[in-house]
Amino acid sequence: MGFDWQWDYSIEILPALLHATINTVIATFAGFAVAMVLGVVFLAGQRTRYPLVSWLFREFVEFIRTTPLLVQVFFVFYVGPQFGVLLSPWVAGMTAIGVHYGAYLSEVYRGGLYAVPKGQWEACKALNLSPARTYLGIILPQAFPPCMPGISLYLVGCFKDTPVLSVIAVTELLNTASVLGTMTYRYLEPYTIAGLIFLVLSLITVACLSMAERRLRKMLGLPDHRH
Repeated sequence: MGFDWQWDYSIEILPALLHATINTVIATFAGFAVAMVLGVVFLAGQRTRYPLVSWLFREFVEFIRTTPLLVQVFFVFYVGPQFGVLLSPWVAGMTAIGVHYGAYLSEVYRGGLYAVPKGQWEACKALNLSPARTYLGIILPQAFPPCMPGISLYLVGCFKDTPVLSVIAVTELLNTASVLGTMTYRYLEPYTIAGLIFLVLSLITVACLSMAERRLRKMLGLPDHRH
């Protein structure tokens, strides 16, 4: 007997997977938005003039980068309540993703700052510009474009890491595919569709960020290094 594909199952499971896709997209972008803000905080903490504060931030970032996201999710959700920090699965997941990828983005931001020519810093100092004017008006607009490839890389990685949140009952795409497979005793269709959705989301994200980088470089009059 040949294999019975029973494509009607795919039609039935598609709405559930699309609904889970929305959850995955929300989890990814909400968590990554937190990460982008925390990345700036972690970088600023490491660049402070106080050695002890810089050391604490540097060690914390290193600790986060060298431990699995799964452990951090468990810690935030299950250990937090022992210290009075009781979070819902969604908030705990967004917090864990934000801290995890914020640590990585802080290094991406640091690389962007180093990419700014030293003469720009010296010119700001010679003009006696305030730190806020120096960073917001001169340095950051030049530092952000070199960060875009790294941001794109970690955003795609964040998409692929959202299945980790299923361990704390966040209904995301891969978890839904697994549940549907268990219910229908057919895993080919849900897992295949879930994989294709992840692929399409990743490609769209990379394309959008690449377009944004080109436009930003054009607005700032910077060369496009990919040509």
